[in-house]
Amino acid sequence: MKTAIAGVIAVLAPLVAPAAHATEVPTAGNQLAWVIDATGRVPVSDTELQQHIAQVLGTAAGGTAGINAALTGLGRLEVERVVTEAPDHVEAVVHGPADDYLLDLHVDQAGLIDGLRATPDDPVPSSWPEVDAQLAALGGRVSFGASEILPDGRCRDVHGVQDTVQRPLGSAFKLYVLGALGTAVAEHKASWSEQLAIRDDWKSLPSGVLQNQPAGTRLPLSEYADKMISISDNTAADHLIHRLGRDAVQQQVTAFGNQRPSANIPFLTTKALFELKATQYPVRADAYLALPRWARPAAVAGLERLPLTGLTSWPEPEKIDQLEWFGSPDDICRAFSGLQKENQPEIGHALSLNDGGLGLDKAKFPAVWFKGGSEPGVLTLNYLARTADGRSLVTSVMVSDPAAPLDENHVTARGIAVARGAVALLAATLRP
Repeated sequence: MKTAIAGVIAVLAPLVAPAAHATEVPTAGNQLAWVIDATGRVPVSDTELQQHIAQVLGTAAGGTAGINAALTGLGRLEVERVVTEAPDHVEAVVHGPADDYLLDLHVDQAGLIDGLRATPDDPVPSSWPEVDAQLAALGGRVSFGASEILPDGRCRDVHGVQDTVQRPLGSAFKLYVLGALGTAVAEHKASWSEQLAIRDDWKSLPSGVLQNQPAGTRLPLSEYADKMISISDNTAADHLIHRLGRDAVQQQVTAFGNQRPSANIPFLTTKALFELKATQYPVRADAYLALPRWARPAAVAGLERLPLTGLTSWPEPEKIDQLEWFGSPDDICRAFSGLQKENQPEIGHALSLNDGGLGLDKAKFPAVWFKGGSEPGVLTLNYLARTADGRSLVTSVMVSDPAAPLDENHVTARGIAVARGAVALLAATLRP
């Protein structure tokens, strides 16, 4: 989790434009030059970003902190070749320290960047044996699933590698929180338009932006959901868990068919996990794990009352098989099926804001849902792609190592390539 539980970098990374003559509107080519320069001098100031980036994209990326985190994740870039260029749009292949990327950049009428996608320029597997080979090259422990959600809601497994083995999920746990919110709305216990005030005692650490909002700021539940999923806002997730109740979220884990829901009881908030891993480690974590199961809910509630002070990031994996949220690729498929079955536009909206770098042809795949997650030693990439003829295809890549941190840039880039290839293979698979 660290300070970026979302974990997926190099997707929808909004950046900034080069300085232009006062009377000129920067072109996409100008902006590309600035992007390349900016990756070598992180952090970029808030003032500079405000001068050169469209507000809507800056907000979606998590503000100045989110933008600089994306720049850091990309590393210093160099242009290898420009693929296409127009005044408002440019595509270029760039080389970074971890991978090559295809940058797709667009500017608005004012010359501000309103869209930038950085997707790995890695070879996409074209067969299941190639998928398996690329998964094996990721290192660590891998679970992978490629499935189709059938019209009756069942998941039909097409290909898998330890796809029933539960792994730490990182922020993918937020799928269950979103499902619990959908259930509460369906049962008239909540509404998407309901205004919920931000509370200081419910705030968490980034990723996200809502921790910067003053207490008392009121936002609709739909906005909490959007931020929780699209930028993996931890404070948004924790507010929803408190609003819905921990029991409701735990019940959703079972309702969505998680094969071992007890592994997620008590259901942790992100703040509780930070309190276990980001301070007094391993003493506090060991003391918590020594408690009998029945005593842990009260302990979690106590952790959530502690102040967010003295917390530091951790570079190495910390008890990722004991202190996390857990699910398998098959569990993820069932969760996506449950979310689809809830049939609420707000759910689809939240899940569609960020495609996790998949970059599919929208004519062939008009809807893509994504939720990823990470902390040191953990990375998961989970996608649902809906075809033009209405098929729902799910792929989940889970990589973890309890002993050593992952090369997150490397694993993310190659994991996205595997997922992209798997979706194409699923789309070519006929139903029996």
